[in-house]
Amino acid sequence: MNTNTDHCITDVASLERIYGAPSGAAVEKELDYIHPHYRLLISKAPFVVLATGGPDGLDTSPRGDAPGFVVVEDEKTLLLPDRKGNNRIDSLRNIVADPHVALLFLIPGVGETLRVNGRASITTAPAVLERFRVEGALPRSVIVVSVETVFFQCSRALWRSKLWDPAAQIDRTELPSLGTMVQDISHAKIKAEVYDDNLYPRLKSTLY
Repeated sequence: MNTNTDHCITDVASLERIYGAPSGAAVEKELDYIHPHYRLLISKAPFVVLATGGPDGLDTSPRGDAPGFVVVEDEKTLLLPDRKGNNRIDSLRNIVADPHVALLFLIPGVGETLRVNGRASITTAPAVLERFRVEGALPRSVIVVSVETVFFQCSRALWRSKLWDPAAQIDRTELPSLGTMVQDISHAKIKAEVYDDNLYPRLKSTLY
């Protein structure tokens, strides 16, 4: 990569000269609360990306469940259950250190995404956990997001990526198995055949 800094953008004024100022719907669609239209989008979304930051750096974490798994408690509050995972808890560690979060909601087949920025806290209140019981299992905690800004993003990125186009899907065999990746990355501390053995059935049986 050319490291010449002659064309490196280092200030906002330079950015604005290149891109201009947003106007019209790009500005008007941003709110500080969850409009009924935005509530509907959230209720249809089975997938959200949670972005956090902390003293050890940034993190983006995929979160998914049945549509509506993120609950709109009121027009300023979202509830996001923390289901079983790998126990790294990178997002939760970051929230404890810095409450600022961003969420990106995706709905299969829909080009528009929904972006929410706010501040989060973590609760283990039994009554709150109980609301998210699935197949007899409770989440370990629930992330409470106080909404600061919310707006939808147009569909250009998803159109360009063909994310929802079945013809764009690849066969999983075009990639190495997860076990192969882990074995190579760990310098064989973890064996591919051990990791891969019954992996997907195991994941499906431990979703909650």
